[in-house]
Amino acid sequence: QSNPDDTGPVVHLSPEDSHVYVMYHGTSKQIAVDIQRNGFKPSKDGMLGAGVYLSRDIRKVIRYPLNTKLMTIPDSDRMVLKVKVNVGKVKVIKWQNHTMQKTWHTEHGFDTAWVPPGVGMVPSNQEEDCVFDPKRIKVLAIQNSAGECRR
Repeated sequence: QSNPDDTGPVVHLSPEDSHVYVMYHGTSKQIAVDIQRNGFKPSKDGMLGAGVYLSRDIRKVIRYPLNTKLMTIPDSDRMVLKVKVNVGKVKVIKWQNHTMQKTWHTEHGFDTAWVPPGVGMVPSNQEEDCVFDPKRIKVLAIQNSAGECRR
């Protein structure tokens, strides 16, 4: 079961610098096991550039990995990693093509970029975080997308 705070008002508040938050990452069973063993590997690029993509809103991540035209992912293969994140210095990105959308870390020294819910940048309209350094992330638990704990 998800914690009521996972979808509560906190996900609408900007993460505060240097605070620690519980966040979630949706992925496949195979990758979840690899992350647990070896840690996160940041994506090379994405909406917010390089980093590990997470959300404080569990509803955002339970759909991952997304189905594609070439592959349908069975729900039994969708996993959610519950993690603890020290966000460090946070940059809020509220619109597409923001001047710091992909340079928040490399050129400006921020540790985390945050897209607030409801700003239209994310198709789900839910909040999204991108953490540049995976060492800021600690896995707490792994569960399937239905909420059954694996750890």
